Amino acid sequence: MLKRRGFVSCALCAAVGLVASSAEGEAQGTPGFKRTILQKTEYPGDKYAAILVSVDIEPNTLIPRHTHPGVESAFLTSGGGTLSVKGQADRLVKAGEGFQVPPETPHSLRNGPEATRIVVTYIVEKDKPLASPAPE
Repeated sequence: MLKRRGFVSCALCAAVGLVASSAEGEAQGTPGFKRTILQKTEYPGDKYAAILVSVDIEPNTLIPRHTHPGVESAFLTSGGGTLSVKGQADRLVKAGEGFQVPPETPHSLRNGPEATRIVVTYIVEKDKPLASPAPE
């Protein structure tokens, strides 16, 4: 059992390094926004993956309405802004706070006057884009 765990750990570390280096700087195409994939773990025999992402947003940037093919769990490490999630009242979020967005739920963020960094874990379907534009 220990040997298997050691192998899995090594394989996971190697995969993480490959994913992080190949996805460095991946962006949604929005100026003032940068998404960097830090780690990706696929669930064996399942259609889902857990993706750990660092998101950097420049001051006063609007991240347009979009959706994800799974749950978004986020924690702000710095900065803040106004989070708009369909079916919910707009909410001010700041460093030290977290939020979750249900699958396929349109949402957006208007960043405040300082840069914001968000650490996000997505549990999403493997074969779908991480984010898709949502109509206003």
